[in-house]
Amino acid sequence: MGLSGAAISAPLGCRGLPRGAFGGGGKARGAEAERWRRAGAGRRSGGAKVRCVATEKHDETAAAVGVEFADEEDYRKGGGGEMLYVQMQATKPMESQSKIASKLLPISDEDSVLDLVIIGCGPAGLSLASESAKKGLTVGLIGPDLPFTNNYGVWEDEFKDLGLESCIEHAWKDTIVYLDNNKPILIGRSYGRVHRDLLHEELLRRCYEAGVTYLNSKVDKIIESPDGHRVVCCERGREILCRLAIVASGAASGRLLEYEVGGPPVCVQTAYGVEVEVENNPYDPSLMVFMDYRDCFQEKFSHSEQENPTFLYAMPMSSTRVFFEETCLASKDAVPFDVLKKRLMYRLDVMGVRILKVHEEEWSYIPVGGSLPNTDQKNLAFGAAASMVHPATGYSVVRSLSEAPRYASVISDILRNRIPAQYLPGNSQNYSPSMLEKFSVLMLTISSFDNHRSSQQDVARVLGLNPFIGGPNTVFILHVCHSSESVANEPRQTSPL
Repeated sequence: MGLSGAAISAPLGCRGLPRGAFGGGGKARGAEAERWRRAGAGRRSGGAKVRCVATEKHDETAAAVGVEFADEEDYRKGGGGEMLYVQMQATKPMESQSKIASKLLPISDEDSVLDLVIIGCGPAGLSLASESAKKGLTVGLIGPDLPFTNNYGVWEDEFKDLGLESCIEHAWKDTIVYLDNNKPILIGRSYGRVHRDLLHEELLRRCYEAGVTYLNSKVDKIIESPDGHRVVCCERGREILCRLAIVASGAASGRLLEYEVGGPPVCVQTAYGVEVEVENNPYDPSLMVFMDYRDCFQEKFSHSEQENPTFLYAMPMSSTRVFFEETCLASKDAVPFDVLKKRLMYRLDVMGVRILKVHEEEWSYIPVGGSLPNTDQKNLAFGAAASMVHPATGYSVVRSLSEAPRYASVISDILRNRIPAQYLPGNSQNYSPSMLEKFSVLMLTISSFDNHRSSQQDVARVLGLNPFIGGPNTVFILHVCHSSESVANEPRQTSPL
C-alpha cells in the first residue's frame, strides 16, 4: 500500500533505469508501452533490456552492514534485497523542486552551540525543525539535499487541519473498497493526492520564516563533548555542536540511534506503482480506490508468489490517466518489486486496461513494526526513526506532521529553561522530584501499538524511574508520539521518503 512517507536511508550509486523511454506519440508510443508492460521489471530501450537487479547475497549484506547500516535489521529497513529499487526511488530527479540550500541560510561556523540539530530532511524533519524554531530555539537542519519523490495520499480533512489544503493537487469526493465481487464499500470520506512539489515548498517556507539553518551533509555519528553538548560529526570533518540532537532520517537510522534488543523483527510493506495513460479505465474518476482485494489471479503465479496477498490502490486522475499500485500490506520477507509488477500487469490485463503511455514508476519500501528506540540514550528520534510508522498499515506522514508542534513545544520548554546537559535525555538517573517539579520536565516515554496509553506507573517502570513521576506538574517528553488508530484516521503515502 506504500503508505508511510517513512524515509529510507540507503547508500547511493545505483545506475537507475533509463528515463524518457516513452517519448514519441501515436502507434509508436503505444507499441513502446506494450513492450514495457511485457518486460516485467525491466524496460527496453534501444532494443536492449535494462534492469536494476537487487540481490540478498551474503557478501553484499556484509559489505553494507557497518558502513551504511548498523546491523542486518538496519540493512533490511534500508531496503535489503530491494536496495537498488529503493535507491532509484529516493534519487529520482525532480527539477521542479527547490534545493533546500537555495531556501535556507547555511549553518554558520559562528554558531558555537545550537539549541537543536535535526538530522533528516523529509516531511518529519522539516516540520519538526520549523515548529521548534518557531518556539525561539536556534535550529540546524542536516541531511542530503534531496527532493520529495513520493506520491502522498491523505484524508482531505486531515491535511486541511494542518493548514496544508493548498498542497492538495487532486481530491476525490469519496473512497471505495472492494473486498470481493459483491457490493463495494464506500468509506464516506474525501481523499486527496498531495502535490509533492508544493508540500516541499511549503515546509521549506515555514523553515525559512522560522530561521532554520541548513547543512547539506550526511551524518557519520553523534558524540558527546566533555561539557555535555552533542557533537554532530558530518562529512569533510565538519562538526556541529548542539544541546540536543534529534534523528529524523528515516527507519534505517541504526547508526545514529540505539533500539531495544529482543523486540519483534521488522516486517516490510512493498508496493509497485505506475502512473499511466490508459484505455478502458474501469474505475469511476470521482472515487479513489483505497483497496481492491478482488482476486483475479486464479493460480496464475507460483505458490511462493501467492503466499502474500496483494491488493490494488488506484488514483484516477481523469477518465484516462490513473495511478495504479499493487501492494503487499506487510510481510516478514519483502515481496520483490518484480513480483508486484508482474501481478499488477496481469491484474490490469484481466480488467481489460490497456496502457498507452507511462508517466512514472514508483517503488515503495516501508519497514513496519520492529523495535522501538531505547529510552536511555542521549539522542531523541522522530518520525520513522522513532517507529512512528503505523505497524499495521505503514501510515506515518500526517502522524509526523501532526505531532511536530507538540513535540517541539515540549523540547522548547526544556531547552529554554536552560536545563543542564546532564539532565537531558539519556541521564534519567540524575532526575530528582525537585528537578522535575522545577522544570516540568518531559522525560522519555514510548506508547505504541495500542489505543490505550500506559498508566504513569507503567511508564515509570519502563523508564526505570521511581513512582514520583506523575505529579500534577510533571509532563512526559515523547520519545515517540505514537498511537494506533483506525485505517480511516491515518494518512496514506504511495512510497517512502
